[in-house]
Amino acid sequence: MMNGAVIRKVEAEDERIASFLNVAFSDYAVKNDVQLNFDEFLFVAEDSDGKIIGAITGRAYYNEVHVGDLIVDESCRRSGLGSRLIGAVEDAYKGKGYEIITLTTFGFQAPEFYKKLGFQVEFVRENKDPKLSKYFLSKHMLSFG
Repeated sequence: MMNGAVIRKVEAEDERIASFLNVAFSDYAVKNDVQLNFDEFLFVAEDSDGKIIGAITGRAYYNEVHVGDLIVDESCRRSGLGSRLIGAVEDAYKGKGYEIITLTTFGFQAPEFYKKLGFQVEFVRENKDPKLSKYFLSKHMLSFG
């Protein structure tokens, strides 16, 4: 059966795919006696007119909160909005069994920003173009509450 499997790129996840992923992910954690503790998140920042000016996405699972994307409108950068979005994630997940927040960022993006927020560099995958070096950062939950 596996030899005849067809692999295709899917443009949009449907209910059938979501169900497969969720059940398989959950069942494997249970089988290994690990608490799943799963939650996807999306926080948005809106201006007074309702325009989205920032967003942060990610997933919390097992003992970790992982930030997928943090995006702040260019006109709002250096205003503290990015820090507030990270703070919203920290507030939402502290005291709920998670031990660490993790994320990655490229050299041209925001490694120094995250360091100022208390994230520690765990590893840097160097690239010949330093702008494309990838930073793996983490912050222990105990460091903020």
